[in-house]
Amino acid sequence: MSDPDFEFVAYIDEAGDPGLKRVRPIDPVGSTEWMTLSAVVVRRQRDSDVVRWVSDITRKIGSANNHVIHFKDLTAEQKITVCEEVSLLPLRLFVVASNKKNMRGYRNERAEKAGSRQWFYNWLVRLLLERITDYCFRYATRHGLKRRHVKFVFSQSGGHSYSQTAAYHELLKFQSRTGRVLLDKRSPRWEVMSFKLVEHFPHYQRAGLQLADVVASSFYQAVDNLDTGPCEPKYAMALEPRLAFGPREERRDYSVILQPTPCWEVNITEDQKKIFRHYGYDFQKPRW
Repeated sequence: MSDPDFEFVAYIDEAGDPGLKRVRPIDPVGSTEWMTLSAVVVRRQRDSDVVRWVSDITRKIGSANNHVIHFKDLTAEQKITVCEEVSLLPLRLFVVASNKKNMRGYRNERAEKAGSRQWFYNWLVRLLLERITDYCFRYATRHGLKRRHVKFVFSQSGGHSYSQTAAYHELLKFQSRTGRVLLDKRSPRWEVMSFKLVEHFPHYQRAGLQLADVVASSFYQAVDNLDTGPCEPKYAMALEPRLAFGPREERRDYSVILQPTPCWEVNITEDQKKIFRHYGYDFQKPRW
């Protein structure tokens, strides 16, 4: 059977790491407090323009001789320019930000027995898949598109098995079709998914992955106060025009996903809450 034809491309990158054995600041030495996973979604007809977009951005920030964007290596002025330029492009953005303190030392024995060594990473991928596939399904339906599948392109990172991610992708599709999706109120839209449409490349080989790095790193800097200095939300705020709206015209818990939930139980500082408040989160516990 041939690969399904696709209409959308979702580029996925990350900032922070998925380690859970030891987590800062609980442990003086350990994994990052946060992990952010981002997606940049572009229509297939515009995918060939992405290289030019990145080239234009590098020229704007004075890096004409280097056509690869590494967000962490940019100056503050360059970072805000990059984010403002991305906010003007015809694409849609999604990000999940996981504060890992509550996951410290946790083991998913069920996933481990099934042979998954990266269940936490796959779970964050799932949160993105649910929103991305919903957005693309709704868009394709609204515009009467014949093609509606999404191709997922991951940025390669040490320690991840992308064959496991593709297999998990197919498992989610099966579960969503049979009504057996576990653990969440949402499920991926299987109508736009195929495990055959999962690829992975080094960051520098795909311009779309560099844009995804901009998103993941912007939100990481908005919440991190250990590695990148005090929380700086202005970069993530500058991306606002391109963050996708959900069915209720909200970005909260759709294109900006905070974990764990509910948000009022998340143990984070006021500075770390600022970016989430900007995108619609209310940290007051409801009086039911």
